[in-house]
Amino acid sequence: MVVLAGVTLDRVYAGSLLTVLVAGAAVGSVLVSVAARRLPSWLVAPVSVLAMLGWTAWCLRLTAQRAGLPGGFVEVAGDAATNGIPRLLTAMIPVEPTPDTVLVPLVGAWLAGLAGAEVALRAGRVLLGYLPPVLLYTGAVYVVGPNAEPATGPTVALVVVAGLGLAASARRGGGDPVDGLAPAVRSGVRVRLAMASAAGTAVVVAAATLLGPAVAALVEARPVDPRRYVEPPQVETLDENPLIRISGWALNPDQQLFQVNTEAAGAGSGGGARIRLAVLSDYDGVTWRVGATYRNAGRILPTVEPAPQATVETVRQEIIVGDLSGRLLPAVATPREVTGARVAYDPGTGTLIRPDGLSPGLRYTVTSARERPDVNLLATANTPAGDEVARVLHVPDGTPEQLRRLAAQLAQENGAPYARAAAIEQWLAEHYRLVADAPSGHAYPNLAFFLFGPRNGGGQRGTSEQFAASFAVLGRLAGLPTRVVVGFAAPGDGPVRAGDAYAWPEVLFDGVGWMPFDPLPRPDDEPRPVEEDFRPQPENPPPSEQPEPTLEPSASPPPQAAPERADDRAGGSTPVLAAGTAGGLLLLVVAVLAILTGMRRALTRNRLHRGPADHRVAGAWRELTDALRLAGQPVAADLSATEVAAVARRALAATSPAADAGQTDEPVAYRAVDELARLVNQVGFAPGQVTDAQAGAAAEAVTVYTGALRADRSRWRRLLWSVHPGPLRWRR
Repeated sequence: MVVLAGVTLDRVYAGSLLTVLVAGAAVGSVLVSVAARRLPSWLVAPVSVLAMLGWTAWCLRLTAQRAGLPGGFVEVAGDAATNGIPRLLTAMIPVEPTPDTVLVPLVGAWLAGLAGAEVALRAGRVLLGYLPPVLLYTGAVYVVGPNAEPATGPTVALVVVAGLGLAASARRGGGDPVDGLAPAVRSGVRVRLAMASAAGTAVVVAAATLLGPAVAALVEARPVDPRRYVEPPQVETLDENPLIRISGWALNPDQQLFQVNTEAAGAGSGGGARIRLAVLSDYDGVTWRVGATYRNAGRILPTVEPAPQATVETVRQEIIVGDLSGRLLPAVATPREVTGARVAYDPGTGTLIRPDGLSPGLRYTVTSARERPDVNLLATANTPAGDEVARVLHVPDGTPEQLRRLAAQLAQENGAPYARAAAIEQWLAEHYRLVADAPSGHAYPNLAFFLFGPRNGGGQRGTSEQFAASFAVLGRLAGLPTRVVVGFAAPGDGPVRAGDAYAWPEVLFDGVGWMPFDPLPRPDDEPRPVEEDFRPQPENPPPSEQPEPTLEPSASPPPQAAPERADDRAGGSTPVLAAGTAGGLLLLVVAVLAILTGMRRALTRNRLHRGPADHRVAGAWRELTDALRLAGQPVAADLSATEVAAVARRALAATSPAADAGQTDEPVAYRAVDELARLVNQVGFAPGQVTDAQAGAAAEAVTVYTGALRADRSRWRRLLWSVHPGPLRWRR
């Protein structure tokens, strides 16, 4: 049964190594208990724990060698013990078996085997001995979540194995437990046994009746992903917007940031590779941000399918970090394998971070698949649209009118997407000057001053920060999905200095992928006056956003205490074991109910009291539909707000007929539903017009209605109302 738990968890791991390691832990723990049956019960646990430490140490060494992790065994084992649980829940799927991702399953498997074997063999309670491996199996299913196909096969095998174990233990027991007793005592014992059996059967039938429908409904439901509750590795503030570091690097061009040694495995993929540091996709009118979701990754990274007509070249580089700080790792796009450093990876942007931060002398090797798109497709290529690219098409409010006019002028003169992008590139390269001492800044006022400010006042000159940011904003205004990339123009093998850092824009084309553009002017070209082709009203220069001298933080995450493990007690009497098991189950049930209650309250609080007014009104509406579903009156997705309000009134009237006669305060709930429906319609047909006061009224209205609807339920339904997990997982 413990091995089957490993098989279930291994579905989100790369390869089958985890199953082998968990099987070894299962066999080892049970064999130790079998071999030590004649020893005193208090001695079995220490002996088994010593064997567990030996097996775990061998497994950690094996996985560290396979993953190519740097550092000694003590360092690797200590890191795995400290960060095993969070890294298991934040690791990228498929999870590579490394010391920190196998430690928790190994220890859990060994302890489950030890506890189950001791209870089943020494105490003779086979069914009670099933509890530890079943809990381990349940935990494995929960950790996998929706990231693999349903574990139908392992679950059936678990039930079959459990049945075979019970059958074998029943045959081995034999005999009548009341043989040898006096007739009077024998009859009394048999009556008590019969009553206990009847009571147990009644409890099982009642539990099946109450929980059966809920369990059956979960069969087709999407499991909850525990990773949603764990914060993945984050970048520091300095790395969230590395675009502001361009001007600081430009003022100190000789600073050696890192060194590159390139081993090109693909033909023609030699020196001169463009090395990426960060991809910035989010812009709020003030700052470009990374906005990536990084997941702990192993040595092999997920494969990203290249564009259909692209040529892929393999580039292998050894990078030695110098003065580069932060957590972002430079690499040629798109990385496929990393050795020598523990990394986290964002598949959406293909960028890497080192959660522990960079340090001078860090050495790692990156193997990347560099794409070379077919440029012959660009002239006729379209750009994608829809929700998938809404993030890179978003233009925040407050865009200066001059930027809109310039983008409209360039788009009007060029119809095809590539022609628009090329026109923006040419405009920036012909009309502006690249300098190293321009102040940092890429907010709307900074870009407007860069594009239209007077030359004699510092306008129309900037670093690659302003060129790339201006291209990206003008491109989005012209309907192009754009983003900004910060990286380095590596001349070849050798040191990469601060002067090699620059930013460039990219545009997404159908069938081609992300295409980089170079809006920087040629060094010897004299820029044309902007006024010859565009005549905006000059604006006053904004205050400089030059960052303070770079004293970059190198804070490391606070140390976490290694998880403590309570000493196992084996060989106790059967009543003590039963009482301990029952108490543990009761505490587990109470903890689950408390967690569900807290999560439900947090969900309601986020819906009703956080975010813009429109979002809070929509959240109040979801609270209403969830309440109807909890009351057994789910509403169809195609109903209008007015029709849903009518259903809500009928649901309240059906449970309390006196409401229609005005004998209770429930007409207030009717008015609350109608008011909420009106606000939802206002949000749908006039977005952005709802005030904070109206959002507060919506929250109050749904609170009144759900309170009235819940009050009319039975006491049992009222108790289950707050802990029902449905609202946490129901699809919207």
